[in-house]
Amino acid sequence: MGSLVAAFWRALNPSTFLLGAVVFLVLANFFKRRRLPKNYPAGPRSVPFFGNSFLLGFKQPHLSLQKYVKKYGNVFSMKFGNLPTVVVTGLPLIKEALVHQGHKFVERPVSPIRERMVKKNGLIMSNGQIWKEQRRFTLTTLRNFGLGKKSLDERIQEEVYHLALAMEEENGQPFNPHFKINNAISNVICSITFGERFEYQDDQFQEMLKLTDEVVRLQASVWSQLYNIFPRIMHFVPGPHQALLSKWEKLKLFVSHVIEKHKREWNPDETRDFIDAYLKEMEKHVSNATSSFHEENLIIITLDLFLAGMETTATTLRWALLYMAFYPEIQEKVHAEIDRVLGQSQQASMASRELMPYTNAVVHEVQRMGNVVPLNVPRKVTVDTTLAGHYLPKGTMLFTNLTALHRDPAEWTTPDTFNPEHFLENGQFKKREAFLPFSIGKRACLGEQLAKSELFIFFATLLQKFTFKPPDNEKLSLEFRTSLTISPVDYHICAVPRA
Repeated sequence: MGSLVAAFWRALNPSTFLLGAVVFLVLANFFKRRRLPKNYPAGPRSVPFFGNSFLLGFKQPHLSLQKYVKKYGNVFSMKFGNLPTVVVTGLPLIKEALVHQGHKFVERPVSPIRERMVKKNGLIMSNGQIWKEQRRFTLTTLRNFGLGKKSLDERIQEEVYHLALAMEEENGQPFNPHFKINNAISNVICSITFGERFEYQDDQFQEMLKLTDEVVRLQASVWSQLYNIFPRIMHFVPGPHQALLSKWEKLKLFVSHVIEKHKREWNPDETRDFIDAYLKEMEKHVSNATSSFHEENLIIITLDLFLAGMETTATTLRWALLYMAFYPEIQEKVHAEIDRVLGQSQQASMASRELMPYTNAVVHEVQRMGNVVPLNVPRKVTVDTTLAGHYLPKGTMLFTNLTALHRDPAEWTTPDTFNPEHFLENGQFKKREAFLPFSIGKRACLGEQLAKSELFIFFATLLQKFTFKPPDNEKLSLEFRTSLTISPVDYHICAVPRA
């Protein structure tokens, strides 16, 4: 028997071995699919290791996915790597999953590259007791520092004043608003978390903004997806995924230095900002070795607040200015309402929003059309469950199809056209149940109130001060860039001061 095995091994050349391995994997994948329950959602066939990742592509996966809704219905399955995934479309099913059965879909799936970056820490990707403790503390602390209060308006008004000055310095000439807007929006969250704002010429902070932009972009790259599929191999392979991890460590180091400065200046009787509040909370748990209140968690939560508090809001505001330059007739109507309600001297606030239904409708339409988070932040099934008659085993990843919801012809009269009338009825602002840019349920966006305040006050103030136009002899584009968010490709615009 031993000699037979040895002879077989000698005859097995590398190409034969590789072919046999591929055949084995294909067959294993086939039979694995066959073992799925009969009422598991149908979906396109996947390939070993890669699943359906390359089927969707990387330039516009949220749009490529929509053809499968037509083929398989409002609940269908896919695979991303080896992770079974279900996509849910339509308001009734999204509400069923995230609200009525929210406790069964409350966790986040953590990809290998995200696990490498944050482990089990933070707000966005943490689960279980850690998430509950940190979310509760963060919400309470943010409210203490003005979330939902008049004092928050004042922080935002101060920052949009600086942004308007920076835009005035362009003298009506074409400029790229990307980092000016990022700087302004991030300064609002920095004033809450770090207790200070940063000048637009601050080289160190500009470097942090660039690192943040690159981290957001690289997490959605092909290399990061390959890391998620082959983490043990890609750990040693050079490429952009290694740059992502390196840039992430630099961001952590920046926050760590801010925390060290807070420690040196810390006065327990004077809580200046979120970091001070967290250090005070850490003191309460210093004797508990299993507590989730520790410095590594503080670093990741601070970065979560910074990234989430800046990226989606700044991207939406960049879409807003682009749409205004693209649709000058809508911009004129916004100007008319601002002139009537605020004039040129009164500051925009959340109180004035109630008197400005058209401007408010435009902001909401920007969010609908901008589609910044097209498939929502994913969830994970915590227990075996059933959704619309389909069996979803524990561990299944869930995407809620906000792209289809926000372009549903049954919900919106002109779904593919920028039309503020979607949010107006008899000249008054109208809330829409099918509008979910901040998600719903237990893991809805923690910073929703902050984002709403920022978007309205920044937008209304900038439109009060400027007319946004395309550069002479240049046509603007509504093309987008896909990363963790859907953002407009970089563009140049003219901010012409209004008389």
